Amino acid sequence: MNELISIEELIEVLTYLNDEELMEVRKAYKIANELHAGKFRQSGEPYICHPLMVAFILAEFHVDKDTICAAILHDTIEDTPITQEEITRLFNEDVSLLVDGVTKISQMNFSTKQDQNMANIRKILMAMAKDVRVILIKLADRLHNMRTLQFKSEFKQKENSLETMEIFVPLAYCIGAYRIKSELEDLSLRYLEVDKYRYYEEIKLKTEEESHSCLTEMLLTLDEMLNEQNFVHEIKVRTKNVYGIYKRIEEQGHQLVDIHDLLSLKVMVQDIPNCYLTLGMIHSKYHPLHHKFKDYIYNPKTNMYQSLHTTIFGEEDRLVQTQIRTFEMDQVASFGLAAYWSLHQENARVKMQEEFKKYQFYKSLVEIDEMFADNQEFVARIKDELLTAKVYVYTIDGKVVELPVGSTPVDFAYYINDHLGNTMIGATVNDQEVPFDYQLKTQDRVRIFTDEYLSASEILLDKARTTHAKMKIKENIAHYS
Repeated sequence: MNELISIEELIEVLTYLNDEELMEVRKAYKIANELHAGKFRQSGEPYICHPLMVAFILAEFHVDKDTICAAILHDTIEDTPITQEEITRLFNEDVSLLVDGVTKISQMNFSTKQDQNMANIRKILMAMAKDVRVILIKLADRLHNMRTLQFKSEFKQKENSLETMEIFVPLAYCIGAYRIKSELEDLSLRYLEVDKYRYYEEIKLKTEEESHSCLTEMLLTLDEMLNEQNFVHEIKVRTKNVYGIYKRIEEQGHQLVDIHDLLSLKVMVQDIPNCYLTLGMIHSKYHPLHHKFKDYIYNPKTNMYQSLHTTIFGEEDRLVQTQIRTFEMDQVASFGLAAYWSLHQENARVKMQEEFKKYQFYKSLVEIDEMFADNQEFVARIKDELLTAKVYVYTIDGKVVELPVGSTPVDFAYYINDHLGNTMIGATVNDQEVPFDYQLKTQDRVRIFTDEYLSASEILLDKARTTHAKMKIKENIAHYS
């Protein structure tokens, strides 16, 4: 897409909005264009091209009119004389709150740049808790800035890329926006590790070239099998992104041949029963690698990702991961919470916010905000607990629980419910008794033992890692002291 996008090109992709809504979009453009007149980006482009591109990125998600208007106006409060009150008067309170949510706090309010950054991160996250559309605008803003990062100094390139990896990539994962997450990862790696990015990009391109005939043959075979059953379907070929390959080899020590999801076929069908029938058909033709099967339909990830994953021995003895899901699940897998607009046009914003409140990320975010008044402590806790690596453990009935790395059985108990944590007297992991401070590992199966006549004590407090567990233990101790 040409970066010098015009308002007419944006309007062309907003076909899902009605004429009255499009008039509001044009109005937002007219105001932003006047306010940013005479200003240019470091690339030499008129500044208005940036907010238009942010809106264009969001248009792919079919977001509502207010989000598009806010995207076009997102830098106006920060960089021009217009106020939040004026935006409310010209549009509505939703648009002004969204613009304010992504507006940085002036550095005049802080003694150091770091203090300002911490406060701004907190402001964006808590605005997101009130309206998840804030983070969609911020992710689109960051994505376009990363796409045009070549015009910044080398120091700024690395600084922005590091912040993107620490904050925005995990946030994209948390709301399930995998398409944005993957592109941000690759763009960041390009500037943080230039030589390694080029090396792994070559591996990706070579893999795609060498596997083309294999994947094409498998795609045609699966297509024929599904047509014979009159299944409405679509099949896509996917190769792991550059950063994904880099991470598995450089950080996790795998060999290229060990990356079983290096090559993928995505199979979309109409409903859940057809997902499982498709799985059976695939296994009848291609032998599965049994320990690489995952059912994320029955056990969705905490960001609501759903799919069946099976790694099979494909043509030419290549291992190929096959992902089987419904068309709706594929929308959610690509766009996360933003998919609610294309899937549920009516009351999409309300449904999306209600869904977000079910996420563990949302609940933990609110608790951490309540517990830490200091911005630096707040951000440190967010990075350490929410924007960090996770372990995936099982309850005794097979439910998957996602916790931060370093979590203990105490954190697990409070994740399940507060009463379980408050009455906890012991735990087993994989049928072996473990101490309270045992650090859980992915695939551990955890059982909690309780005594209804006991309550949480200082002993548990020292063994907990998550804010939720610590908060509830302190509340329980205070109640009985």
